[in-house]
Amino acid sequence: MEGFFNALSASLVLLMLMAVGYGMGHLGWMTGSEKKFISKFIVNIAVPCNCVTGLLNNLDHDQLLEAGLMVVSAMLGVAVTLLLSLVLATLLRLPRERWGVFVAMSSLSNTLFIGLPVTTQLFGDVCVPYVMMYYLANTTFLQSVGILLIEHSGTKSGNVTTVAGFLKDLFTKPPILAVIASIVLLVLDLRLPGPVMTWAEYISGSVSPLALIYCGYILFELGLKNLRLMKGLPVMLVMRLGIAPVICWLFCQMFGIGGLARSVFIVESALPVVSQVPVLAGAYGADDKYAATGAVLSTLCSFLTIPILMILLG
Repeated sequence: MEGFFNALSASLVLLMLMAVGYGMGHLGWMTGSEKKFISKFIVNIAVPCNCVTGLLNNLDHDQLLEAGLMVVSAMLGVAVTLLLSLVLATLLRLPRERWGVFVAMSSLSNTLFIGLPVTTQLFGDVCVPYVMMYYLANTTFLQSVGILLIEHSGTKSGNVTTVAGFLKDLFTKPPILAVIASIVLLVLDLRLPGPVMTWAEYISGSVSPLALIYCGYILFELGLKNLRLMKGLPVMLVMRLGIAPVICWLFCQMFGIGGLARSVFIVESALPVVSQVPVLAGAYGADDKYAATGAVLSTLCSFLTIPILMILLG
């Protein structure tokens, strides 16, 4: 029960931080401009600093092989979840404009804006390397299969995704570049100068509160009164918050991943819909209201399911 109350307390803190963003939107203190700034700052500056400090402070040269196996395990877990979501979308006979959106929502986790604050609140900063490993696996599928699925569901013609384009999109993302740079430093057994690491630690400390304030404003934008369970969303919630972590646990067992790494991976796999899905749905002419409703419902439900998950993890 101690684990449950710790998780409940952590969830309460996270909800209070999200309430700040919601309240600022309600008061008119935060608008689309501030939302755009916060998003760019988090993704392009704060999270890369968090990657560098998390990896360099908590991993060493001898742990890199184990880290590679963990990324493979996470990628296989996401792949199987995605395949199962494809089957469910077909069985539900969803209309085209919702089909790909449903699959993306069911299979891809919000590892950054929700995942990083949640896991650091539950496990402390020592969990950051494992978060980055899962993020690498999750975002690889988001930038490839996820975009293709949503584009297929849309009515607007988009650019055809090529291998070169996918690699360019993937390896120009600041968080991924930060992970790669940190791994290179670990391979060479090098460390950044003290002042640089101190600067990065100060910047990385802003990730969790700003990410949750951002999510709170998203809830305000969408409007809680507009939420309703459309066809397929209950199945999506069960898949996203219940079945996905079971699949992740199975692959952790297969690869012999235990301890903190396994706990972090399972929590990361059981998080809400990735925030990029509604944006992509709107951009490609898919059902963005369906995507936004699924994102909000999964975010609210996750604060009930995470404490239960912590009990199961012991």
